[in-house]
Amino acid sequence: MSRRLINTTMHHDVVVVGARCAGAATAMLLAAAGHDVLLVDRTEFPSDTLSTHAIARSGVVQLNRWRLLQDVLDTGAPPIREVAFHAGGTSITREIKDRFGVDMMVAPRRHVLDALLVDAAVAAGARLMTGTTVEGVHRDDAGRVTGVRTRGVTGPLDISARFVVGADGRSSRIARAVDASFTEVRGGNGAAHYAYFAGDWPAMEYYVGDRAFAGIFPTNDAQACVWLCSPVDDARHVRRSHDTIDSAFDAMLRSAVPALAERLDATHRTSTTRGIIGLPNHIRQPAGPGWALVGDAGYHRDAITGHGISDAFRDAELLATSLDLVLRDEAGESTALDLYRTARDEQLREIFEITCELTTFPAADRFIELQKQLGVAIDTQAAMLAARPLPQLVAA
Repeated sequence: MSRRLINTTMHHDVVVVGARCAGAATAMLLAAAGHDVLLVDRTEFPSDTLSTHAIARSGVVQLNRWRLLQDVLDTGAPPIREVAFHAGGTSITREIKDRFGVDMMVAPRRHVLDALLVDAAVAAGARLMTGTTVEGVHRDDAGRVTGVRTRGVTGPLDISARFVVGADGRSSRIARAVDASFTEVRGGNGAAHYAYFAGDWPAMEYYVGDRAFAGIFPTNDAQACVWLCSPVDDARHVRRSHDTIDSAFDAMLRSAVPALAERLDATHRTSTTRGIIGLPNHIRQPAGPGWALVGDAGYHRDAITGHGISDAFRDAELLATSLDLVLRDEAGESTALDLYRTARDEQLREIFEITCELTTFPAADRFIELQKQLGVAIDTQAAMLAARPLPQLVAA
């Protein structure tokens, strides 16, 4: 993998802060459109991060449109062509139909996916600066954001740009620095825990349990990500009553979804459990003079719908399209950023509402109904994305 440290005070069209799914995709699309893009991250890649793994059909459509789906499969992430749903003692397995150009889902490890996207951004022409922390933003006398203050291995460095894009996650420093307001806050009632297990995992699987939702995502290296979502209070109670997070996870699974726990008895864990309690559901103002937010920096939802990566890909393209209009002088800044805000807010709404209701862990019948609504909403987004003009990246 090519990793170049750029030490320059040159002006850039766009500085993207955060080089994971949302940031790397945004940088890739803007660079491929011919713009001068600097991609900055404090992390050296490849590296892992706490995350859901599944990429829904809408996200797979994006990978396919960007000509990156085969690259993901080449990493060893298996194509997933069956989905099994277990609830109330019954199980249904369905083949994933060929729609909008894809007949599979994938669930790659994040250290694999993020590094692949970073390489794609660099190949498209973006410059990469890793091992660098962005400490704040610069503004002009009118209050417009004009760049960022950074600190890396060589010391402090100021970088100027026409636009600063915050793609630095749900605790975004850029969002705080530009005073991006929360436009909607629904609180955080959910907890998520997961670990990796060896074995043969042919399908993506979901289990509706007692005040819990769990599942299996086949991933790289002949392993599966086995996960459990539960209410905050339940997770805290179990965590407090066990000495280790692994034993707490085992207890959660055995209590809520015993059928899944019994299956895991026949394999072995290949990682320590990871988890987070109190996942927020909120929406931020996504743009302002000289700045924009993308991915979790601008919109975060509980992991229970597993739609974060797909959201990041969608919003990366929506933002790149709007910024491209401004940088080419084909639209005014306020008009283009308003287009991004409107499109993002319209596209996130239905799945956001479904997510918020799912985190109340309703009765099984309602839970299943919401899952069906989620499937329809994802296919609707996939259709919308498949119908969009191809980005410059794949137009040739």
